[in-house]
Amino acid sequence: MADDPIPAQLGPYLVEVEEGRRYFWCRCGKSQKQPFCDGSHKDTGIEPYAFVAEKTETVNLCGCKDTGDEPFCDGSHNLM
Repeated sequence: MADDPIPAQLGPYLVEVEEGRRYFWCRCGKSQKQPFCDGSHKDTGIEPYAFVAEKTETVNLCGCKDTGDEPFCDGSHNLM
């Protein structure tokens, strides 16, 4: 059985992503390199979300881990 994700922060992380680069967004909330995975999910049953940036831009990545639009912030933290 998977652990429940831990909100890393109740708001998004504003980060620059690079076109064509692969990223691993932390789903578990335990990473010390938020919002990206550092392997802390081991034994949680929660895997990171892999994505490739479509273009170089600044994006809001979810910090509360409750988004319906992984890995992007959808405002779910406003409902907590």
